[in-house]
Amino acid sequence: MAKKKNHLYPTLTESIKRANNLTISEERKQVLKVLIDYIQSKVDRDEEVNLNFICTHNSRRSQFSQIWAKTAADLYGIPANCYSGGVEVTAFNGRAVSSLKRSGFQISSKENGNNPIYSVLHSTDSEPIMAFSKVYDDPINKASRFAAVMTCDHADENCPFIPGTEKRIPVRYEDPKAFDDTDLEEEKYDERSLQIASEMLHVFSHIKKQIK
Repeated sequence: MAKKKNHLYPTLTESIKRANNLTISEERKQVLKVLIDYIQSKVDRDEEVNLNFICTHNSRRSQFSQIWAKTAADLYGIPANCYSGGVEVTAFNGRAVSSLKRSGFQISSKENGNNPIYSVLHSTDSEPIMAFSKVYDDPINKASRFAAVMTCDHADENCPFIPGTEKRIPVRYEDPKAFDDTDLEEEKYDERSLQIASEMLHVFSHIKKQIK
């Protein structure tokens, strides 16, 4: 059976081109290599790839990371379950949601008190990513064995033990929250989102698929 193609939305295709044109420093490539090696080891053993991107509030960086990682995995045909979570429940920040919309994702939402649930699509034939703030062991994060990808320093330093973790991989990002309610807000959110896109695309572009 032919592999299903991902028909990316046009604006998202352009965003991915911009992300792929960003330069990743050698220092960052060494950070990302740990994640690449973990994924490759799972693929080589024909085991399920489960990535749980963790930040304190699961509101910005971990959400960006989950969504871009899943998009990159699908784009490169690497089966991977991409989750996200935190240590406190807040909400998927509206500024981050708006940034993803500007990048070209199709996003709808339904009310859930102060923590809306967003349905995020990267292509016309993709399964929606259900995005909302949650703790890392929320039932929607179904994997019992996963890599904990730490996207912020606070969570990395204050969560010494995460049950179910096969490997803990720090891939920290600066928080765009610092620019909330400033003239640079949209620019800095988009900058952080595109950086994460660039790095997740780099990671999955280096995974060698099994030949069956």
